[in-house]
Amino acid sequence: MGMVDRIGITRKITRPRQEAFIKQFATDGAVLDIGCGNDLYKDAFPNCTTVDIAARPGVKVDIIGDAHDLHMIQDSSYDMILCAEVLEHLHTPHKAIAEFHRILKPGGKLILTTRFLFPIHDAPGDYYRYTKYGLQHLLSRFTIEELQEETSTLEALAVLYQRIGFQCETLGFKPFKLFWFLKAKVILLFRGIISKEYGDIGHTIEESPIMTSGYFVAAHK
Repeated sequence: MGMVDRIGITRKITRPRQEAFIKQFATDGAVLDIGCGNDLYKDAFPNCTTVDIAARPGVKVDIIGDAHDLHMIQDSSYDMILCAEVLEHLHTPHKAIAEFHRILKPGGKLILTTRFLFPIHDAPGDYYRYTKYGLQHLLSRFTIEELQEETSTLEALAVLYQRIGFQCETLGFKPFKLFWFLKAKVILLFRGIISKEYGDIGHTIEESPIMTSGYFVAAHK
């Protein structure tokens, strides 16, 4: 798949969008990166404290801890919390959100990305998927500044085809993965053909989009 990778067939559809959303909030302020993973955003947040549930090879993790219980961190001690692609992996998300609220300074920002239509990943620690209405409820103690869809409806289908290519075997033959990546590319060609979307089958409530791969959220305390 080396040549396929080089020409961009397997390039993740959503990664550049997520990175662009997060990096627009670049700051020299005190940032807590929850579930820092591969520490992708250290250049945007130079004064960043990283938190993860376990040590990660090659990544500086400042605090080994559980997002549900961050008792080692004082109240109102951070200007921003970054929680990228973590919320769906938290078994009791309202507890973690309460901790985020406690740790943020008054007026501090929460930058969050999470999944809606997406396959199981990082199993078995994958618990929830969120609609925008669910996120609004979960973040009711915050003031939401931005809540935007990561993809349109047809782009969400393309993301799902791409994930089949990444996560599945097709007839036991590795090169057949190309079929799914090509389907993703074809779907993207038709992303503009849907003229109106509805949140019910009776077409009484307009809703756009009705499907997305995930959401980007910016909120403040």
